[in-house]
Amino acid sequence: MDFDYPTLSFLCSAAVACVAALAAISSRNPVHAVLWLVLTFFSVACTWIIGDAEFLGVALVLVYVGAVMVLFLFVVMMLDMERVPKREGFVRYLPVGLVVAALMLGQMLVLIGVRSAIEVPLSADPAAAAGASNTQWLARALFTEFLLPFEVAAVILTVAVVAAVMLTLRRREGARHQNPAEQVRAKAADRIRMVKMRAETPTPAAGKEGTP
Repeated sequence: MDFDYPTLSFLCSAAVACVAALAAISSRNPVHAVLWLVLTFFSVACTWIIGDAEFLGVALVLVYVGAVMVLFLFVVMMLDMERVPKREGFVRYLPVGLVVAALMLGQMLVLIGVRSAIEVPLSADPAAAAGASNTQWLARALFTEFLLPFEVAAVILTVAVVAAVMLTLRRREGARHQNPAEQVRAKAADRIRMVKMRAETPTPAAGKEGTP
């Protein structure tokens, strides 16, 4: 079997994705696990771009790598992890971050070489057969033929977000929390007390100037 440059690039990106996924689930450090997961998503995006699914690849990088995983990293850094010391510096995560950044840079250079060396996709492109771009074909298929699975996936993700918030919600001593139910039931009589007082005129002190 002949392996050309695009095929080798696809296999290398897939291998990096598998290794990074295994490192993400086997890492004991939560910050390292998030960094390996970022590399996993980026490698999968590279495989999609090589397969002429540019929209999916760019969406994966922008949405998951650029937004979701950065949010995960901030949450992990702010959580009070028992296994992680509270005062760890940035230098502790620098080696893993440099390895992930170097691999992502190498994959971007490989993608540039693939796009400049290939003219025919690896397999039959349904978008090209339909006479439309990849984005137009994907949007038409997503909101016509696969509309129900798309809506079901949105509901599942919403339920997953709510469940994750409920599972990770913890009460800590000294922390202030809001209770929306109590706030809605609040009445003006419970917050304001009207007090009626008799007005009194102050009497000048004896011995001062101007005192009769």
